[in-house]
Amino acid sequence: MKTFFKAIEDLFVNVLFAPLDALRALELESWWAANTLNWIFMIIGAVAMVYWMLQLKDHSNKNEEDKSVTAHSFIKI
Repeated sequence: MKTFFKAIEDLFVNVLFAPLDALRALELESWWAANTLNWIFMIIGAVAMVYWMLQLKDHSNKNEEDKSVTAHSFIKI
């Protein structure tokens, strides 16, 4: 059983975390290159937020939302 857990350790430490080790080594040379993946995720998030806001504005302009008091049953007046 001990060899099974050693194999799992070897898989994670030497195989699956190898890209992260490469990024850690790259950061010492170039901060921008090491954080490229983070910038890509931030750009994707910003584009998604802008798209979502435009969709909300479009639905608001078409008056598709039920804004009556009884539209939501959890609101008690």
